[in-house]
Amino acid sequence: MVSVTDTPNKETPNNETQQPSGTAMRAQTAAKKLGIYLPATPEEFQANAVTHAQLRDLQENPPEWLANLRREGPHPRPVVAQKLGISVTALKKNEMDRPLTTAEIKELLSAMPEWLEAARKAHAEERSNELSQEESGERGKA
Repeated sequence: MVSVTDTPNKETPNNETQQPSGTAMRAQTAAKKLGIYLPATPEEFQANAVTHAQLRDLQENPPEWLANLRREGPHPRPVVAQKLGISVTALKKNEMDRPLTTAEIKELLSAMPEWLEAARKAHAEERSNELSQEESGERGKA
C-alpha cells in the first residue's frame, strides 16, 4: 500500500478514510496545490483528505510517487500550459486540452507546430504587456 506521505497517519486508523474538515482539504484541492494530475495519483491519496501539515510534508519531502509524477507526468492543464509557455486557453483552442506527459511536452516543443509557435508568441506579448502595466502603475504610485 502506498502512503500519501510514506509515513503512518496518526490521525486516522488504517481502515478508515479521512474526510475533509476545517483543517483538511479534499484530495482534488491538494493535487491542485501540488500541481499534479489527480487521476494519476495513488488511490490512497485520491480517497483521503489531506491536512495542511501533510501538504507541507508532501511539498518539502515528496515521496517517490510524487517526485516521479512531477518529473514524468501526466501533468494537469495549467502545468502543461506553463511548460509549453502558453495559456490554458490556447491549449483548449488547439484541442490539446488534456493531460500530457513530460515526453509529449518535449516532443511538442521540438516539433514546434505553427499553432504552438503562435500561441507562445501571443503569450509572451501578453506577459510583456502585463509587466509594462504593472511597472507603469507602480511608477504612478511613487
